[in-house]
Amino acid sequence: MVTAVRAARCSLTYFRGICNSATGPGNLDHLNTLNPAELRLLIRQEDPRIRTTTGLAKGYQQANVVILPNHLANDFEAFCRNNPAPLPLLYRSQSGETSCVPLAEHADIRTDISQYCVYEEGCLVKTVSSLQSYSAQPRIASELQAAHHGPWSDMVCFYLGCSFGFEGRLKNAGVPVRNLEQGTNVSMYRTAVPCTPLGVFSCPLVVTMRPVPAGLLNAAVEVTHLNPLAHGAPVHIGDPALLGIHDLSKTDYGDPVDLQPGDVTVFWACGVTAIEAILNSKPTLAFSHSPGCMFLTDIPDSSSSSPIPLPSDRSIMDPSMELIPLCFLVSHDPLLYSLASQRAVAKIRHLERIIGEDPGVLKSAIPLVTFEDRGPDSALHFLCHHGDPSKPRYDHLVAIERSGRAEDGNYYNMRGVNVKYLVDPIDNLFIAAKGVPGITTTGIGDGGNELGMGKLKEKVKAQMPNGSLIACDVPADYAITAGVSNWGGYAVACGLYLLHTCPTHQRYLKKGLGLECTTPQEQLQDWTANLPSVDKEEYILSTLMSFGIRSGKTRHLAMEVDGLTFHPTHSDIITRLLEVTLYSTAPNP
Repeated sequence: MVTAVRAARCSLTYFRGICNSATGPGNLDHLNTLNPAELRLLIRQEDPRIRTTTGLAKGYQQANVVILPNHLANDFEAFCRNNPAPLPLLYRSQSGETSCVPLAEHADIRTDISQYCVYEEGCLVKTVSSLQSYSAQPRIASELQAAHHGPWSDMVCFYLGCSFGFEGRLKNAGVPVRNLEQGTNVSMYRTAVPCTPLGVFSCPLVVTMRPVPAGLLNAAVEVTHLNPLAHGAPVHIGDPALLGIHDLSKTDYGDPVDLQPGDVTVFWACGVTAIEAILNSKPTLAFSHSPGCMFLTDIPDSSSSSPIPLPSDRSIMDPSMELIPLCFLVSHDPLLYSLASQRAVAKIRHLERIIGEDPGVLKSAIPLVTFEDRGPDSALHFLCHHGDPSKPRYDHLVAIERSGRAEDGNYYNMRGVNVKYLVDPIDNLFIAAKGVPGITTTGIGDGGNELGMGKLKEKVKAQMPNGSLIACDVPADYAITAGVSNWGGYAVACGLYLLHTCPTHQRYLKKGLGLECTTPQEQLQDWTANLPSVDKEEYILSTLMSFGIRSGKTRHLAMEVDGLTFHPTHSDIITRLLEVTLYSTAPNP
């Protein structure tokens, strides 16, 4: 048994050295024409050309391998089930089994990986090209004592999907695979995201990073989504710091990969997470593949996922869209993308079109625009515990139809009347929020004088009556414009419902960790009950009328908003928004 110091040095030397050696492009010319069985034979013969398997066995699944004592096997299998994105389980062997017939004929897991890691008490102690010595029966007493960890018959092998299995498909889709172009291993990083623990197994999520041109993000997402046993769609797209990765040049496993102009960092869950589980659980003896040195299976990379033919008409009516992700930009600073099913995104865009309709007031249509940005300022005690920006009480502020401060410090209605005496300085909260990491703001308006519309100030000045006077000067991170502000609020509620019930979006938010579960019926009913409805809005308006509240636009004591009667104008908008949100089909916009 090596000492802890020696083991630590061994770990550091290995993970920053030996795993940073990949199959060079020149050597791939012959090897990449071979099938998995032929490549396994070369690996068994310790062919020096094969160090990593990236770029090899195109069109076939590759597998991470973890070998653990039998008494830990059930817990580790459950740990895999609880964390399906990093640990997609292809096969669990019987105790002592060296073959894996469901994955590969005539394979021997002791010899068919180019390099193995050996762990003792959770420390990497060495790397070897074969595990046969651990399965040999001791012949004399001294050998019996050396084999104190127990015979191979007590070990269970786990085969886990690998992202190398989708690299060929990425290339076929026109997505460059930078690590292959640069002749390196893929970049792998330990994140600050914890996996869902089970028994003795708990560890941080490990991810691979592949740079993808911004214009090809959807292609990369769709291709990998169709191969869930190779980790499926990405779990994060954008700023690495949001995962706790602060320097891409310092990989925890594999090689740094250079980004090209226009590339976005895209992160997939990685099976090397299983190695982190070994290091944290500290089994007496365990083995794994060396990162980048995978087990090559005979399973085509499409067999596990039943590829979905791409629909020629991706309309809102197409039920297959529920399964296909779409990538969309959330923020420029920090750079962040998110995923949702194309069906959910299509419905949300339909909501946008509905609320952007001209209610008959404007002479020309104003396009719906959304902006993102951040900035600093003060007044933190309301927003943060003890005024400490690191301890915010809230994560999002929303203002709907709230008059905002103009350039001259006053507040104006759409007619250009100064209403400052009626308005509390809520703007200060939006300004303060800009200096608090973790708090974002949204402003919803219809005329440009509302809080948050400072994001569109120049457009308001150019296109709205009295725009130069009334334009709000205070921006929100996200500005939502609508024909009537209320419609924007309704659409936000409906959009949140769609994202909460979108499996694609929920998987992305959870980084592919935790058991997949359907929304409980009781919770779904609660969310549905909180959507806008004609009855609720009609009740609110009638209550306001009973207290003598008049229309701000016409001064009528009537069932109207912004001079438009509730029936049929507003009630029709609510009905259409609900139809898009709650039903599988929707009328044409």
